[in-house]
Amino acid sequence: MLDTLDAPAVRTWCRLSLAALGQAREEIDALNVFPVPDGDTGTNLYLTVESAAEEVDRLFGAETPTLAEAMRAMAHGALLGARGNSGVILAQLLRGIASSFGTAPADAPALCRALRRAADAGYEAVAKPVEGTVLTVAAAAAAAAEHAAALDPSAGLPAVAQAAYEAARTALARTPSQLDVLGRAGVVDAGGRGLVTVLGALADVISGHSPMGPLALAGSRAAEPVPSGVHTATPDGPAYEVIYLLDADDEALPALRATLGALGDSLVVVGGDGLWNVHVHVDDPGAAVEAGIEAGRPHRIRITHFAGAAATESSSAHYDDTDAPPRTRGIVSVVHGQGLAGLCVESGATVVHADPDRPPSSTELAAAIRRAGAREVVLLLNDTELRAAAGAAAEQLRREGVRVAVIPTRSPVQGLAALAVHEPGRRFDEDVVAMTSAAGATRYAELAVAEGESWTMAGVCQAGDVLGLIDGDVAVIGEETGETASIVLDRMLAAGGELVTLILGEGVAGTVADHLVAHVRRANPVVDTVVYRGDQPSSLLLIGVE
Repeated sequence: MLDTLDAPAVRTWCRLSLAALGQAREEIDALNVFPVPDGDTGTNLYLTVESAAEEVDRLFGAETPTLAEAMRAMAHGALLGARGNSGVILAQLLRGIASSFGTAPADAPALCRALRRAADAGYEAVAKPVEGTVLTVAAAAAAAAEHAAALDPSAGLPAVAQAAYEAARTALARTPSQLDVLGRAGVVDAGGRGLVTVLGALADVISGHSPMGPLALAGSRAAEPVPSGVHTATPDGPAYEVIYLLDADDEALPALRATLGALGDSLVVVGGDGLWNVHVHVDDPGAAVEAGIEAGRPHRIRITHFAGAAATESSSAHYDDTDAPPRTRGIVSVVHGQGLAGLCVESGATVVHADPDRPPSSTELAAAIRRAGAREVVLLLNDTELRAAAGAAAEQLRREGVRVAVIPTRSPVQGLAALAVHEPGRRFDEDVVAMTSAAGATRYAELAVAEGESWTMAGVCQAGDVLGLIDGDVAVIGEETGETASIVLDRMLAAGGELVTLILGEGVAGTVADHLVAHVRRANPVVDTVVYRGDQPSSLLLIGVE
């Protein structure tokens, strides 16, 4: 439990918010009926917070930053990566919080001031504020925090944060009665749902509780699924969403707001200190961009046609920059290690090199899908932690006209099994089913070195012990790689198997593989064994049994 909020807590808040939004992304997308029923609010909020989290992570090196530095980085990252109406507003809310914090850790009164400044900043940024939206939820959170502090001057930071979160949940449940379009669809506001998720993550960080579970809105039909067909209707408003970053002086903003306000609606301009994020819905996207040129220098321009949900971005292309037509189908595989990368490239895959300490972002995954240069792409994750980022990346590319299927392989050995049955000549759906079946039929194991003393399902391990994990759980604790791997193999093959795949990690001698091949041959003479050098830095050995 925290008495004050500091920079490491902000970093944890970013990470927990991103994980929670990743879990809720599809649900929030389904709630999205206002201001345009384009079904992307959850994805946009995820991408916005992902950018914020990356900016904060870059601060942490040899020295720990101050609270003010961490919050400025969070707000700046959100500003740079803000997507959609709700993402831009969230960036402004974070900027309001950041502007309230100094270098010293923040206590309960400081959090009250920050939440109030955030709510005020949100209303200031929106040209025509509407109640029953994320703005209403932000205002309710701020008011509840202030009330809790006034009611009990000794109330600590956890009590204030929890009061803000609970009030935000209550306000969210009321949004269908405040905004007709939400009431007709029977849903809560999507942007407000995202803010509740972020505030819940903050309350969890401060209280030290485990991450919040699924959000329940008791007694409200808003918690039910969105009726089918809600998002298929063409919106009554403007046809295009225009969003760009703008380098401009503060003095240029009033004229820009006036021009864009006359061109369309859903106008939000956030930022400061010469950098702004501009969002507007218009029928003439060219005029909206020209208004930005008159005010300063627009860049990272994104124009989305709502009817076709086809997004384009000035700084990127859908396919490789060549004159050749795009291939029909491509494979993208996330890999750890040069050897694994080589195996995937030989099989025709586009690879994403993953750092053990920093998993690839949705932006990096989306860029790899574009590099594949295909109209249909299968994405092999090979990591249990990448589902949220992959889902957001796939959603971006689908809006660019690329058909993307994500196969949530949990280990590189499952990815190799899927690649082995890939057949470009098959229909896309059939190929995806075959690859998914092959991956699912492959049990996986991993040998890793324990970094410290810890409780596991196999007992207590010490630093330096060799851990044998089967299907993600520690099953064996040993002292030597070959002996531990032999025990793991025996347990896996006890349930049967026809093919064993061994992938050697970085620095692991080939004699380990020779020992294991001989061991399998003695105990299971009908089982084939193949060995690859993967050079993955985080695992001594990867094992697959098909």
